[in-house]
Amino acid sequence: MPTPPRFTSVQWTVCIIASIGFAFDIYELLMLPLIVRPALADLVGARPGTPEFEFWVGMLFFLPAMAGGVFGLLGGYLTDLWGRRRVLVISILLYAFSALAAGFATSIEMLLFLRCTTFIGVCVEFVAAVAWLAELFPEPKRREAVLGFTQAFSSLGGLLVTGANYLAIQYGDKLPAIHEGHEAWRYTLISGVIPALPLIVIRPFLPESPQWAEKKAAGTLQRPSIRALFAPEFRRTTILATLMFACSYGAAFGALQHTPRIVPSLPEVKTLTEGKPLPEQKKIEQEVAAEVNGYQEIGGLAGRFLLAVLAVRIVSRRALLRIFQIPGLILIPLVYYFPARDNLELLKWGIFAAGLLTVGQFSFWGNYLPRVYPLHLRGTGESFAANIGGRMIGTSAALLTTWLTTMMPGRSTAIAAALVALLVYAVGTALCFGLPEPRDDAFTD
Repeated sequence: MPTPPRFTSVQWTVCIIASIGFAFDIYELLMLPLIVRPALADLVGARPGTPEFEFWVGMLFFLPAMAGGVFGLLGGYLTDLWGRRRVLVISILLYAFSALAAGFATSIEMLLFLRCTTFIGVCVEFVAAVAWLAELFPEPKRREAVLGFTQAFSSLGGLLVTGANYLAIQYGDKLPAIHEGHEAWRYTLISGVIPALPLIVIRPFLPESPQWAEKKAAGTLQRPSIRALFAPEFRRTTILATLMFACSYGAAFGALQHTPRIVPSLPEVKTLTEGKPLPEQKKIEQEVAAEVNGYQEIGGLAGRFLLAVLAVRIVSRRALLRIFQIPGLILIPLVYYFPARDNLELLKWGIFAAGLLTVGQFSFWGNYLPRVYPLHLRGTGESFAANIGGRMIGTSAALLTTWLTTMMPGRSTAIAAALVALLVYAVGTALCFGLPEPRDDAFTD
């Protein structure tokens, strides 16, 4: 079998930009679990566990995801209509400058609006980048490897935002004051502008997808259609991929993203803060939450790399996904029901495993979806599954967790998260057995 040619400078450039985009997609999304507690304390004055606090937590998790889902679906359509490069660049600039502005929010409503525009950019970027990469590398094994390893940078984004939050907590008092204060959550939000900087420099050198550009120039590019996703040959794939994408996001938003606000209620953390002044208590709680979040992100990074390695070795996509689904069904509810309530050290390792099993699935969808739709439907199909399934249906698990929290013994978010994780993993595992395998000729259209 002939050896594929080496990467060209153009291919390297595209991979670098896509990796930056993937990294800061997650960077922007994972800001919220780290900053929601102190942000609500400053902007609303709500205390954790109160109905007002749980209401705004739910709104900040759910409404931006709904906005991202609606406009992300439009973005997928525009990706097929206008091209991959243009939509990718616009989406990255949108989420970067929205994050910058969010750092200067003066009300909870303003923060909510800017989180919505941030989410819109993130939702569109994922679809455009995946379609762009898939079409730039037609050789199957190289395509699987490129999609797997570039998406692994998403978890690097999680580590970066954890580090940025830690630096903001430690050195925020040395930065220029914002609204007469030095709150770490504001500086963490502002750091989200970083991906726009290299993009502004590199943008003139970015090529369009060669497959898309060729069909566009020849006048043979068919018009994308959401209705076409439910034609007989795509209906089963669209429905199952959408529901299973929802389960993947349901695990992340219904359990993993609540971890930073679960941590301060652990006995070890309460011991560390006992007798300390309130500002010092807040700082300790944020530091420990950031440390636990770091374990989760390292686990997620390991999961994405594991997926990238296995994707080129395991032919069956169903078998590949079950490697993550079945252990997650057993392990993740136990992590939240037991160590998330009373054992900080065990929670760190449990959340590492939870990150590995849940976040690895996100890379699976980035590899699977481009192979099951033809070129003119690729962006639209990916966007429907990712945004209607993941961002709109899946993220509603965040609201389910906050609602269940108010009914749990001691208003325990950890127990609520355990129940939600069990539900979404059970549904995802059951659906996995019916997921269609991609056609071998998916890239010949």
